[in-house]
Formats: sequence, structure tokens, C-alpha cells
Amino acid sequence: MITLHFHPNWPHGDRMVIESMVSDGFYRSQFVTGISNGGLTAYEGGDRWRWESRLFAREYDEQDPVTRPVYGVWNRRDDVYGDGIRFGSSYLRLKPEAIDRSTFCFPDSARDPEHFGDKGLLERLCRLADVSGSDDLDDYVEAHVHGDVRFDTDVDAVVLDPSFIGTRVEEAAQRLGCAVEYHPGFRATADDFDPAYRGQNVVDLARTLGPELTPELLGRAGHRGQSIKQVWHCLARFGRAG
Repeated sequence: MITLHFHPNWPHGDRMVIESMVSDGFYRSQFVTGISNGGLTAYEGGDRWRWESRLFAREYDEQDPVTRPVYGVWNRRDDVYGDGIRFGSSYLRLKPEAIDRSTFCFPDSARDPEHFGDKGLLERLCRLADVSGSDDLDDYVEAHVHGDVRFDTDVDAVVLDPSFIGTRVEEAAQRLGCAVEYHPGFRATADDFDPAYRGQNVVDLARTLGPELTPELLGRAGHRGQSIKQVWHCLARFGRAG
């Protein structure tokens, strides 16, 4: 299955990401939202623009940004966490037919992959990922879903971290138009993080945020910008509850 990962309570303008999703009704690419859990280069001439121009044979170069594909992963291991945790604590699980309008690559498109194609290449891409020896956050098979992704027609469920139960995130999720589910969750303390993974400074920052780290807590600290993404990488790597 294809999963699209995001951080539901990270800021987007004067709202949370998931509230903007509810308002829009569609899952949008970085070219439209201006936010990303990777690099911020989705503009004409930027790195993301160049990668897409190469991968998609310039198909989107002159088109309205809303037509561009959205990014996710092929959940080759049926991971309850979605297999693309680098990019968010929560995810959309797309309906099976999304595979028919998607393309895939390994490694990530930011690395100029040689192996790229439609669903017919998935078996090979999964084998490459399995033997790559990459970190848990980096061994995903990247997916690009072409065409609109509507929450009420194209999504099986939104799968949230349980730290969002009883919050504005849960309330907003109920208005997306799809089922709402929960995975086992991410929980950790700063002492659970290996300083060699993202640096001692990231561990030190994590320690200032609270005694127990959760996705809900990191969202409330999102004003600290890119450094919070590094804390999230540690929580995703060392904080699986199940």
C-alpha cells in the first residue's frame, strides 16, 4: 500500500497542518503548501523542481503547481507505522487503486536514482531497498501519486499517533472524510537517544522539551524550526512503542 506521511500539528500559517488539510479537502505537494519534512526547494529552478523535471520528463515544468504529484512511500513491509516515518508521525493510507497512477523509485529522488518506474518495477525496487543496509529512516521506496488525492474518495484512513487522542488534531481528523485510526505510538526520553545519530546538540534540545517526548509535544515546539526535525528523527528512530 502507499502511505503519505505528515506531522498533523506542525504549523502551517496560523493553523495546524491537519486543519489546513481539512479546509482544502486535498493532500497537496510542497509546491502548493510551502512546507516539507525534507528540504524546502520546491520552486522553479530549485532542487526539487530539477529532480521532478528529470524524473517526469519535464511533464510538470509548465503546469500549475496544484497538478504536481504528492510524495509518499510504498509500505513494502506492511509496517503499522507506515514505512516512511522520517517524514511524519502520522500518515494517510491510500486505497489500493492509487498504485495504478503512481510511480516509484529507490533511493530517494533527491539522490538521482537510476531505478524509477511504475508498479511493474516495485518488486525490483523493494529488493534494492531490502539489501541496501540503509538506516530505518532511509530505506523506503519512494512513491509519487499523480492526480488529485482527495481525503473523502482516495484515502482509506488517516493513521495518527495516540498522543493526539483528545486534541484538536483528533477533532480535525474526524472532519477529513475518511476513517481515523491509531498506530502504537512513539514515546521516548532524551536519554533514549544516541548522540551519535543526530548530534549531542539535538539530544540537548530534546532534553529541554520535557521528560517524555511525543509527536504531540514536538508539534507544540514546532516554532523552533528545522532543529525540531532532527529531534523527530531521533524520536522516530528510538521511540517506537510497538
